[in-house]
Amino acid sequence: MKNLIASIFNIFRWMGRILTGIRNLTLNILFLVLLFFLFTSLYSYAPETTPQTSASGALVLSLSGDIVEEKQTSDPFTTAINDKLGFNTLPTETLFQDILDAIAEAATDDNVSSILLDLSELGSVGINQLQTIGAALTEFKTSGKKVIAAEDFYQQKAYYLASFADEIYLNPMGAVDLHGIGAYRLYFKDAIDKLRINYNIFRVGAFKSALEPIMRNSMSVAAREQNLSWLTPLWETITTDIIRERKLSPDSINVYTENIASELATAGGDTARLALESGLVDGLKNRNELRNFLAKVNGQNEKGEFKRIELNDYLKTISRSFVNPPDGNGSIGIIVAQGAIMNGEQPIGRIGGDSLALLIRKARLDSNINAIVLRVVSGGGSAFASEVIRQEILEYKKTGKPIVISMGSMAASGGYWIAADADEIWASPVTLTGSIGIYAAIPTFENSLSELGIYSDGVGTTSISAALNLSRPLSPILKEAMEISLQHSYGQFLGIVANGRSIDPQRVKEIADGKVYDGKSALDIGLVDKLGTLEDAIASAAALSGLAEYTASYISRPLTVKEEFLKMFSGKLVHLLISSNVPPSVLTAVSHLMAPIREIMFLNDPKGIYAHCLIHEFSL
Repeated sequence: MKNLIASIFNIFRWMGRILTGIRNLTLNILFLVLLFFLFTSLYSYAPETTPQTSASGALVLSLSGDIVEEKQTSDPFTTAINDKLGFNTLPTETLFQDILDAIAEAATDDNVSSILLDLSELGSVGINQLQTIGAALTEFKTSGKKVIAAEDFYQQKAYYLASFADEIYLNPMGAVDLHGIGAYRLYFKDAIDKLRINYNIFRVGAFKSALEPIMRNSMSVAAREQNLSWLTPLWETITTDIIRERKLSPDSINVYTENIASELATAGGDTARLALESGLVDGLKNRNELRNFLAKVNGQNEKGEFKRIELNDYLKTISRSFVNPPDGNGSIGIIVAQGAIMNGEQPIGRIGGDSLALLIRKARLDSNINAIVLRVVSGGGSAFASEVIRQEILEYKKTGKPIVISMGSMAASGGYWIAADADEIWASPVTLTGSIGIYAAIPTFENSLSELGIYSDGVGTTSISAALNLSRPLSPILKEAMEISLQHSYGQFLGIVANGRSIDPQRVKEIADGKVYDGKSALDIGLVDKLGTLEDAIASAAALSGLAEYTASYISRPLTVKEEFLKMFSGKLVHLLISSNVPPSVLTAVSHLMAPIREIMFLNDPKGIYAHCLIHEFSL
């Protein structure tokens, strides 16, 4: 019996050794593969050169994905999926300034015969960005070259930009979607009650509606009133521009949207015919007809296709704006503050309190920089991080160098907190700003846990020893302290606006209260100084500096050694994924799994107090 047990033991021991050997071999192979990628990445890495091209024809202005002020660090998984599926399947990003540079260069480039708008993959974009691109296209047309738009189907935002074209064509099976703009959100009050989550809500500002989804099952009357106050002028801007560019009757867009059923019935149910008869498009062309038309306008290449220059290829051949380092002859630094405001160091796409403060400090200490323009595109976020940034701005101002704010599609709540002390604030007529108010929301789960038969109990040395233990109810004294702290922070916010904008404190109280304003309205009440573009703000910063001649340069955070390595290594990883036989569905699943991980640290204010506005969640 003893021998039998020993034999069995030996069998398991050898099996363990075999499994351990396999495990070690696998780990060693993975380690060697990692080293291979590392060395090949380091060996093959070299700065990209700028290739030249002699291509000619239509500049295909492909506005793919979100239009951004600053590109995020590329995600190797998303890149791999795009390559696997043909590059255009998943959202990407297109740099706003690149679009403007390409249009400006194309106007004087003899190789460019026309501009063809490709808007089929257009993602998130601000109305102000569409207006600015439209103005650039209008300027391009003065060169005598045409701007042509041709799509199978026009989303509303795509059609708005297409309206600036000389000619608009639509597929005979297509349609033009004009439906107005709205602000619609999901409300979770009943769900939260069913889950027995106890949300402790603190907010200041009757119109501060960011927390309504967890407080209510529907939009409040105040929020409805407030949302319509900025939605209405934005829609009027869009319709006015379309009517002007298309030379339509004043009520044409209203008739098209409000009477779509009867209008469509008159057109026999044909959406393309309705668009043509309504004057929204100039003609209907199927794919083959369109190809022949474009070949006639731009010439034909050896493959029998119309001559074309892709946007990404064109960008490699032209000079880009604001990329040269500042020099001693007079330079304006441009700092992009895009995304949610969060505490600490943050990657591109979010505003880190420490990250942005570091860039402002860099501009302060650089003797070659005479002024800075802070391009703010943010709905706010952490009140603490916003104040860290503002404090750095105050230090910068001690140098006597001007600082000018250029607001993008939105600069609200925390975005306004960091703007208030600037020497000048510029916005577009359709910028959304204001939302001067703050909030905090702390969920506790004692009731949810009790449903599962789980309870929290214990002792502490003070009445608030449990602090923010989410398994226990928030103590009354802590609630009171939180309310007092919130009121103090709101008073601080009001004081910042009053002092920074030289507005009477009582007047600030009246225009604050969480209210949101479009750019024109903000100008009328003194929250902004002037209406204009980033270029206008740069020119103003130069004038404030006394510079007759100047250059402008982006000030950006350099990549760390770790980020440089990941950038090089991710390129090899992408190549491996693309060349493998991994199904696209698997890559997509991996990307979706990674998405929440990237956003998990969103709410990181040390005091849990936020100057944040969710008005960007409206449909265009």
